[in-house]
Amino acid sequence: MNGGRQVHLKSQQELQAMRAAGRVNYEVLATVRTMLAPGVTTADLNAAADEVLKKHGCYSPFRGYGHPPFPASICTSLNEELVHGIPSKKRVLREGDIISVDCGTVLEGFVADSAFTAGVGEISEAAKQLLQTTEGALAAATQQMRPGRRTGDISAAIQGYAEGRGLHVTREYTSHGVGRQMHEAPMVPNFGEAGTGMALRAGMTIAIEPMVLVGTHATRVLGDKWTVVSADGSLTAHFEHTVAVTEGEPLVLTLP
Repeated sequence: MNGGRQVHLKSQQELQAMRAAGRVNYEVLATVRTMLAPGVTTADLNAAADEVLKKHGCYSPFRGYGHPPFPASICTSLNEELVHGIPSKKRVLREGDIISVDCGTVLEGFVADSAFTAGVGEISEAAKQLLQTTEGALAAATQQMRPGRRTGDISAAIQGYAEGRGLHVTREYTSHGVGRQMHEAPMVPNFGEAGTGMALRAGMTIAIEPMVLVGTHATRVLGDKWTVVSADGSLTAHFEHTVAVTEGEPLVLTLP
């Protein structure tokens, strides 16, 4: 999934529209999170997401996206799968798994995009550390979403937080602008140098998504042309929120 065109600064009215989409996005992910248990399939999770989207008159920008067209409304990525896992009736959750669920929501022409990684039942200490670190990297990056700071500050915050705890960040996949399109400018890597890149301005909206791996930053794509896995088969995690730059504090649009 890639893109990047002109930066679109959002008005207060547009931010409110994105926040409405973000609330639905949050409800989808909250619903899916309650279902995480051994024996549930990733297709079950996608069906539940579809029900929430339908209830609110929304749809997912993921379905039909790309080549080949992505066949589902959410991405479900287990264990060594970093992003873009395809829901399936054959993929059954098991005790000790970790799963990343990524959801996009389109409401009245505006997109919200968010993701979380969580455990199924009791998970290993290494998995717990991975989840805590990845979510912490998201929080650190979100604090950089202020006027006058730069995209490199976001990248450096993610990289510094993860690598400072002995983990790795992806080199191929990025955070990205979001608004009327699922992918807008700027593209923001998970690694970089503070003080570089595009200056942030009020009205910019970015889907910040740290993608962190235990053993290596290297990845590969499976034969389905979508699922991205760690090259060494080690655990991965992915957290994401859509965040707006304001004149004051960063505004997370994908919280209730």
